[in-house]
Amino acid sequence: MPPFLYPLDLKRWYKKCTGRRLNLKNPKTFSEKLQWLKLYYRNPKMSRYSDKYLVRKYVASQIGAEYLVPMLGLWNSFDEIDLDSLPNKFVLKATHGSKMNIIVEDKEHFDRADARKKMNQYLKTNFAFSFGYQLHYSPIRPRIIAEEYIENDGDLLDYKILAFHGKAAYIWIDSGRYTGHHRNIYDFDWKPAPFTIEFPKREEEFPRPENLEKMKELAERLAKGFPAVRVDFYNQNGKILFGELTFTTGSGQEKIVPYRYDRILGDMMKLP
Repeated sequence: MPPFLYPLDLKRWYKKCTGRRLNLKNPKTFSEKLQWLKLYYRNPKMSRYSDKYLVRKYVASQIGAEYLVPMLGLWNSFDEIDLDSLPNKFVLKATHGSKMNIIVEDKEHFDRADARKKMNQYLKTNFAFSFGYQLHYSPIRPRIIAEEYIENDGDLLDYKILAFHGKAAYIWIDSGRYTGHHRNIYDFDWKPAPFTIEFPKREEEFPRPENLEKMKELAERLAKGFPAVRVDFYNQNGKILFGELTFTTGSGQEKIVPYRYDRILGDMMKLP
């Protein structure tokens, strides 16, 4: 599709996903402003820091390499990987998109043929056009990175900090991703937010992490200079580990309830 048709097609996609018309000329809500950013904001750092390999250098320079999950290797194709040299548990990730991961908890029972098929498909995918024109993914070179497996009690929690212009606004915790996805959102006084984003909240509230202020500090250092970014961390027994930077969270189509908070979040973001 020629680029001049991207806005029209994005409007169709947005209406299909949300049921709402997209105003690109005068976007007001958080969801609308993310659509504008996807099409019109050109910041090469967004591409570089969305690359799961290249972002590691940025993280190390801004907050320190001790917050990185140890890396086990980098390859251009699945067949380059010497699987026998990897530990019994590890994670494979495509560097150029989202949800392109293979988690290996027991290499002895690892289906290598299935993993090869999946990863080859991931590497062929131009993620920029797979879910709503997230164009900053387009320049990323498709590769495979392996990281150490993060030991957990069966439900590895994601702590996701939404920041606007380098200031953290909310943090949410995703739980039960493979059993029953819930998302609990808090402000930094650890008061539950009066809205949900896409997934229902878990009835039982999460305790305030002892290192909440440290996570906030690290997130703001990584978020500096961007209109909006979600900074993801793991929190393994009090040890903070960097997950990823996401500049167009949910591709801007996740349902915010009540809807007025879509506008309230939108007011926190000033478009370039």
